[in-house]
Amino acid sequence: MGQESGKLTLADLERLVAVGDIDTVIVGFCDMQGRLTGKRVAARLFVEDVAQHGAECCNYLLAVDVDMNTVGGYAISSWETGYGDMVMTPDFATLRLLPWLPGTALVMADLSWIGGDPVKQAPRSILNRQIDRLAERGLEPFVGTELEFMVFDDTFRDAWKAGYRGLTPATDYNVDYAMLASTRMEPLLRDIRLGMAGAGMYCEGVKGECNLGQQEIAFRYDHALVTCDNHTIYKNGAKEIADQHGKSLTFMAKFDEREGNSCHIHISLRGTDGSAVFADDGDPLGMSAMFRSFVAGQLATLRELTLFYAPNINSYKRFVDGSFAPTAIAWGMDNRTCALRVVGHGHGMRMECRAPGGDVNQYLAVAALIAGGLHGIDAGLQLPEAMTGNAYTSGAARLPTTLAEAAELFGNSAVARDAFGDDVVDHYLNNARVELDAFNSAVTDWERVRGFERL
Repeated sequence: MGQESGKLTLADLERLVAVGDIDTVIVGFCDMQGRLTGKRVAARLFVEDVAQHGAECCNYLLAVDVDMNTVGGYAISSWETGYGDMVMTPDFATLRLLPWLPGTALVMADLSWIGGDPVKQAPRSILNRQIDRLAERGLEPFVGTELEFMVFDDTFRDAWKAGYRGLTPATDYNVDYAMLASTRMEPLLRDIRLGMAGAGMYCEGVKGECNLGQQEIAFRYDHALVTCDNHTIYKNGAKEIADQHGKSLTFMAKFDEREGNSCHIHISLRGTDGSAVFADDGDPLGMSAMFRSFVAGQLATLRELTLFYAPNINSYKRFVDGSFAPTAIAWGMDNRTCALRVVGHGHGMRMECRAPGGDVNQYLAVAALIAGGLHGIDAGLQLPEAMTGNAYTSGAARLPTTLAEAAELFGNSAVARDAFGDDVVDHYLNNARVELDAFNSAVTDWERVRGFERL
């Protein structure tokens, strides 16, 4: 049994349910906004029925805004079609304990329609399609996500009542790699680390970051699907554990005018035989021809696929020159001023995409990285020389600066439509339109301060 690591087989779960150690099973999936969504099922019902047949949920869960409002424009879900059901089918490779929730196990699910066809617009389905494209070429993706967050001494409910104004960060100054002030958060951070380890994740450690109360907890890289599932569980679980500590934390890409929350994504491909297909000892930089074309594909597609790296209005506030967030579409060897950073050697030879923020939907971002890389490999694109020096001032092409620009580029992308399909592209374009319409109709505090008296 995988109890030491927190991972469970179905037989393990049945035994724990029989003796009363587990009474609840969460059946969950990642929604468009990157949130863990699903339902809590009585453990007895899960063992007797849901494990075999799955559980239903309303298809509007992939067609709502952040506030869970029903919105128009989605082909898969509307008042006209009656808001029917999808089926959540458990993936038992993801079954695990959740130590921070007593008597609870969790399993991630794939979404399908009642007739059995997969829901193509579901983030996990989108990533699985790209993994299948790699498998057709004898390749597997390995990924690590570096997710940052900011901790506040206010509870989530108090923060909500305050309109998220005047909150107290958990540190008073920059604590990048610092120990003293970060130690004040250690009771919370330790519980998050141990909780995730108890849920079957390989937690590597934690470090302070630049903004007030900002931290990053790192996890060992794994197969792309495993990493993205773990990312979903960790992001939700970290908030739940913070809530239990009377604190709150945010993964917003840009909470204030200081440094934003990033989610750098490291990706490498291997042969299905385990070979290090990105490495070549005979190359001056240790990069194989395949890897060079993979990175060239990222350069060629980064602007048009940015919607999957920066999915929200707030995402684009993070792209500031000289902030360690990227603005220039360039690649470099261990150069943090570039959007694409190449590091490692041998099996560890990999590319880091620095564009995603903490608000990213990791399934979509990794799917976009694979799609961009395959475009480069299939077209045999040649990689230009690495950027040396400061990419911010290099004159290189730049990332989109608004959600509207990114959405237009995505909608016109032949690479996106070929890799993901028109139904997926149109679905996420509608999501962008919904967010843009909501933002453009909102009156902000900034406008009131500027205009109440002085205009």
